[in-house]
Amino acid sequence: MSSLSVPPMQVSPRDDVIHLYKAFKGFGCDTSAVIKILAHRDASQRTFIQHEYKALYSEDILDRLKKELTGKLEDAVLLWMKDPATRDAVALRQALLGTDLRGATEVICSRTPSQIQTFKQIYHSRFGSYLEHDLENYTSGDHKKLLLAYVRIQRYEGFEVDRMIAENDAKTLYRAGEKKLGTDEDTFIKIFSERSRAHLAVVDSTYNSMYGHSLEKAIKKETSGLFAYALLTIVRCAGNPGIYFAKVLRKAMKGLGTDDTTLIRVIVTRVEIDMQYIKAEYQKKYKKSLVDAVHSETSGNYRDFLLALLGPKH
Repeated sequence: MSSLSVPPMQVSPRDDVIHLYKAFKGFGCDTSAVIKILAHRDASQRTFIQHEYKALYSEDILDRLKKELTGKLEDAVLLWMKDPATRDAVALRQALLGTDLRGATEVICSRTPSQIQTFKQIYHSRFGSYLEHDLENYTSGDHKKLLLAYVRIQRYEGFEVDRMIAENDAKTLYRAGEKKLGTDEDTFIKIFSERSRAHLAVVDSTYNSMYGHSLEKAIKKETSGLFAYALLTIVRCAGNPGIYFAKVLRKAMKGLGTDDTTLIRVIVTRVEIDMQYIKAEYQKKYKKSLVDAVHSETSGNYRDFLLALLGPKH
């Protein structure tokens, strides 16, 4: 189990608010009490806590959390308190301003068209700038072209696939890449930004059966840099988002130092979506539980909070 015990579920959100207020009062914040409550509350409960705290104490709990918490724990808790679309908008803005273009690419290319449309609206209302405008300013080349197309086009989100079109796309991508000298990047951009996830998964398997290796291998051979990373993110999330995010987390914790920004972003944004799958894929691929990996790469209250979000090892 996680290192924190889950408070009894019969506790009402109003009780949570009173306990949080008590945790903030006095000399120093009772951080473990704050973690114990907030890490175990779902999105609707966290929203209620925010409204109720304001009603009872005439203060925004987010402002209070900013005062009481510091560093990586503050970053993680504040991101957790936001709704999913606002999290994506904030994470994206931070990534673009911090020139973490891999992070920005991950957020855009791993999300569904409806998720993208929602966080685009929040991005504009929150930061007074259109996402497309910021992508124009912060990205370049084929990477920019792909991201702009990806956030503008409303792709089909269902599971039906026309196999003849998928087969034709596989042939088109082969002709645009491996078959010719040089690469026709615009063809890759068109297919990857216009086709659904289900469709691209079939294109990938068709490509594999036709040409003896995956589309991923062709992308690595024919493209490079951030453009390649965007294409790989799209095709990997079309196939298995769990494997994709397991790899992102592994990279964030591998080698000297930990990429805490990525660790926080992925854990906080995926824990209510597909974290069970990510944990299973991590265990399968790296022969170590994600919980153990996070435990060994983090410390203190920050570690406690992430482990509380992750829950049991299996």
